[in-house]
Parts: sequence; C-alpha cells; structure tokens
Amino acid sequence: MKIQESAENYLETIYILKKKNGSVRSIDVANELSFSKASVSVAMKSFREEDYITVDDDGTLNLTEKGLEIALRVYERHEILAKALMALGVDEETAYEDACRIEHYISDKSIKKIKEHFGEKSV
Repeated sequence: MKIQESAENYLETIYILKKKNGSVRSIDVANELSFSKASVSVAMKSFREEDYITVDDDGTLNLTEKGLEIALRVYERHEILAKALMALGVDEETAYEDACRIEHYISDKSIKKIKEHFGEKSV
C-alpha cells in the first residue's frame, strides 16, 4: 500500500506522540509539525474517512489497525536509517533529519539489507 509522504508523516507523528504522551489530539500534531490547526483538521478528516484514525468524543486521536501498520513501518524505517547514519559518523540531529527524508523512498529490499548489516531487529 502506497500513500503520500505527508500522510506517512502525519501517521508517524500520531504514533510517536501517543507513545511519548499517552494520548494525542490534533493540536499536538499541529504543534509538533509546525502546521496550522486548519491544515491538520483537514488531514484528520481525510484520515477518518480513509479509516486510518478514529477520534474520540474528547478529540483524542487513535490509529486504526490500518493506520498503525503504516505508522510502524515508517517509524521503523526512520529509526533504522538514523541509527545506520549515526554508525557511519553522522551527528544525531542530521541523521534523524536525513532519515525522515529517506524513509519514504527507500525500498523494502534496501531496508532489509541495512537491518541485516547493522544487526537491527524490528522496533
């Protein structure tokens, strides 16, 4: 399943914020990504319609199984790529920034080989 890079970033951000804070709302996503509340609201509406998220009565965002699958795939790629770059001597900040760009385009085959090379397990 292939979705747009921006959608992957949103879903990954929801996952990370939920993992970090226990719950996440649209405003948290807007603040984390430095996007307007209106832009995030439009995206969240689309994600609800596409069954990537559900929204509780209090505004808490929850990833569906479909959304979580994508978020975990992107998050794992991000972590593996950042660790690989740091192992090569790239500073942590640059490694995570570059990993964020690379994670959307690298093939499953290449990620598998990077994991094998660095002895990484799935996150």
